[in-house]
Order: sequence, then C-alpha cells, then structure tokens
Amino acid sequence: MGRPVRFLLDGEVRELPDVDPTLTVLNLLRYDLRRTGTKEGCAEGDCGACTVVLGELEAARVRFRAVNACLLFAPMLDGRALFTVESLAREGALHPVQRAMVESHASQCGFCTPGIVMSLYAHQREGAATDTAGLKDALAGNLCRCTGYGPILAAGQAMGEDPEAGDTPALAQALAALQPSEPLAVEHHGRRFLAPRTTAELAQAVVDNPDATLLAGGTDVGLWVTKQHRTLTTLISLNEVAELRRIEDFGDALRIGAAVRYADAHAALAGLHPEFGELLRRLGGLQVRNLGTVCGNIANGSPIGDTPPAFIAAGATLHLRQGDTTRDLPLEAYFLAYGRQDRRPGEFVEAVTVLKPPPGRIFRIFKLSKRFDQDISAVCAGISIGVKDGAVTDARIAFGGMAATPKRAAACEAALAGRPWTRATVLAAATALAEDFQPISDMRASAGYRLQAAKNLLLKTFLESAAAAPTRVPEAQAVAHA
Repeated sequence: MGRPVRFLLDGEVRELPDVDPTLTVLNLLRYDLRRTGTKEGCAEGDCGACTVVLGELEAARVRFRAVNACLLFAPMLDGRALFTVESLAREGALHPVQRAMVESHASQCGFCTPGIVMSLYAHQREGAATDTAGLKDALAGNLCRCTGYGPILAAGQAMGEDPEAGDTPALAQALAALQPSEPLAVEHHGRRFLAPRTTAELAQAVVDNPDATLLAGGTDVGLWVTKQHRTLTTLISLNEVAELRRIEDFGDALRIGAAVRYADAHAALAGLHPEFGELLRRLGGLQVRNLGTVCGNIANGSPIGDTPPAFIAAGATLHLRQGDTTRDLPLEAYFLAYGRQDRRPGEFVEAVTVLKPPPGRIFRIFKLSKRFDQDISAVCAGISIGVKDGAVTDARIAFGGMAATPKRAAACEAALAGRPWTRATVLAAATALAEDFQPISDMRASAGYRLQAAKNLLLKTFLESAAAAPTRVPEAQAVAHA
C-alpha cells in the first residue's frame, strides 16, 4: 500500500490511509466524518444538494470550486482543501452567506440549502460578480422546489465580499506544503487508484493496465458507480498531470489538454468563437463544469455529447498517445460505432486541437434540450459553411443525438457544395439529411422531431446569415429568462 490520501479540512490535515478508490466524497462526509449537512439528492450531479467547495493550488493562487460530492471520489481530494457547510459558521456566528440566506428568507424545507450556501460561498471566495446573470449561472446547478429562487438571488446580492480573503495566503502556503512529490497509488481490497504526475508516467500506467478506467473529471465515471453500481478494478487519474491541464493558444487554434476542465476552457473557447462559449455555459451546472473535462466529453464517445458536433464542424484534430507513440486523426474519425471508438489498447486521448472559424465563415452551434440549463441534448448541431460570391465553397455539418455516434452530414454537405447560398439550396440540402440520419425515438425526443429539428436548424442558419430576421433571443435575454 502506498502513501495515504492527504487533504485539508477546515485547515487541518486529514489522512485516508486505506480508502476505497470509488468511495464518494459524499459518503465519506456523511458516514465516516459525520458531516451530514451535505445531502444526497440525485446522486448524479443534477440537483446540487451535495455541493461542497474544493480549494486547489494553481500557480501559487487558491482557486475555489463548487463541485458535486456525489461524483467526486475520495482519492481525488489528495493535495486539496475541502470545505463543507459545517466549515462556515465560527464560534456561533453565521458566515455572511448564511446570514444573507436567513435575512432574505431564502430557505424553506432546507434540504437543498447547504448546497446553495456552498455554491454562493465559492462564488464569493472567487470574487465573482453578483449581478443577476452571474448568480444565475453560479446557481444553475442547484435545484430548489420551495423558494422560487428569487430570495436566493437576493441573498447572493446581499452576501458581500469575501470576509476570509486575508486568510487565503495562509491557505495557499498550507496547500503548497501538502503537494505530493510522488504519484498516488491507493490499493484497497484488490482495487487500485493510480494518479501519475507526468505524461510519461501516465502513458506507462495505461500501457501496463490497458483495461483500466481512465478518470478525468469523473462526471460520467461517477455515475457508473452511483447509478450502475459497477465495480471498477483499476482507476487511472489524469488530473495530476500538469502537462494535460494546459491550454495552448496558437491564435488560430487551441490545443486543449486531456485534464482541462470545462470551466477553465470556457474563456479560451469563447475567444475562438462566441458560439463555443455559449455552448459550454449550458453544459451542465457550474459544479459539473468545475470537474468535467473537454476531452472526457470526447473520449467517452457518447452520441449526445455536446462538444463533438461543434468541434467536428470546426475541423478539430484529436491527439492520442500509446507509450511513446502519438497519432493524430480528424475528430469525426474517432467515433466508429455506438460505444466503440478508434482508441487502441494502452492508448489514451492526450489533447484536442480546435480551429478558429475564419472571418466571414458562417459558423453556428445549436443545442436543443427540454431545459435551458444543465440538460442533456435532444439534438446538438455544429454548422460551418464557407460562402464566396454568393455560392457555397464548402460545408462541415455535424449532429449529435441523430445517430449512434456524433456524425457528419455527408449528403447534406454535398447538396450544398458549389451551389448558390439561397433558401432553395438550403431546403434541398435539408431534405438530404434524411439520407445521413435515421434517428431513434427516446425519452428526450421522437425520431420525427429530431429530423425535422435538424432541417430547421440548417434553415435557421441560412436565415441568420442572410439577416432576414432576428431568429435568436439575445444572450442577455436568454440568461434573464433561464
């Protein structure tokens, strides 16, 4: 057995010398540490009742992240600080966030309140804006069926600035002293959790354990444990590999490492094109975006992952590694069939490079779902069309939710290429979508709805590009009505 998992809880170093690799932080808190303020609601990262805050050292600065304890495995606490609702009140005095909740009458049954408090606490500690739009974004991952959210937003606006800002340098120093110098290797009853610290160590670990489950954010893998009750024999975490947490900006492209979380990629992707930023803003609640990774969304190969259609439309390249060997492939070539990707034994996704749509190119991303915030797509589309002198030069169109994998619309693209960029051309190309896709009906949408929606999204792209009429709600309005 290797070294113990070590983390800070309320400034005190805690050690877990013999921990189940897939013990959730939620169960660690409730059953081992007796911190029952953190609640279990959905156990899948939707409701926010289990929200806790992680303090992570990043370039000598402490980042405070609201995360779902139900999806976080205990070994992932290593080298971090953990805050729960019990961490806030001191010597009988409520924390300003708690006091604002009381004075705004922002709690009724109280079940979801600790999670809401912790989301606001992270927001305050990060010094984030407390305007209505900013607070709605921070709280989108917290569901409450009692208050109607108005009093909660009022509490967020009244909570004031971080009263613990002066303590942050000491916390940074304590976290610096806690940072491990060697990889984490946890073994418990024949099951293992490995956390290499370099890309070379990771590559070797994956080659040595080709059947291991690779863990990045855990927002999918966590569900395999909490919902499907799978026994995962070996977990290999990518989270501690500094090289994989990098975003390289080449001006006309971004290379996003496999451990880069949605929240950290948001601004950079929005800089490539605003459509990318808006897509990520709707991908889960903030707790999910603080854990989930861009490359994890790709690597899992889900037909309803949000990012693949957009990245395929932009001409993204996927970078894979097996030992010392690397290979690149167009992102669309990675998805072979449902549940099957072009990833060889001992190989892992190292990064993805996303291209910036050139100036003047028509580029749109659409996500259709039953809820605006943190819902899974019924249809997701990435549409990229070049037009010169009134004719289509080329097109890259991809959809999610329409087939067993994210997929390009080859027949539709062919029906556009070389033809006038007119309504008649677009309608003919929309008809060709029936050659590309035979969608299924499920709980999110019927097959007929999906196919008609895909056709309408192509037409919508034409109408927007032709400036015939405003067909979108401005982002500020969308936030206000979310």
